[in-house]
Amino acid sequence: MKHFIITLLLISGISLSAQSNQFSGDYARSLSDDKHIIEYKLTLNQDGTFLFHSYRKMQGGTLPEENKYGKGKWSLKDNVITFSSDKKDDFDAKNTLDFNNSKARFVTKNPRDKSDKVVKTKLQFLESEIPWMKRIDIFKV
Repeated sequence: MKHFIITLLLISGISLSAQSNQFSGDYARSLSDDKHIIEYKLTLNQDGTFLFHSYRKMQGGTLPEENKYGKGKWSLKDNVITFSSDKKDDFDAKNTLDFNNSKARFVTKNPRDKSDKVVKTKLQFLESEIPWMKRIDIFKV
């Protein structure tokens, strides 16, 4: 009985680890035209940490270029990734974006869907205290 319980716990741990590997990786989004560029880059590390970079270049704007950074931890529950940033550890002169209370849904093609429909794997931000992050889709690279 003891061996059965240990085996069950080991299998559960392996499946949880494999599931986080599915979500970890690099995500990006680029929006541009002749005069304006907006880029978002997000890295979800397997250890539960993340790095985010936003770049904006607007022709004729008050700030010609703008870089914003954020970092912290992420956790997963029911295909929803919750982001958090520790005021003490994750904020400094460079990393100023506060991802607390930010949530994104992981969207991918359903494995039961056998059609030829192409669905890009993405994170769709549902909630954020960063106003311009709401409803942004960032695609897995």
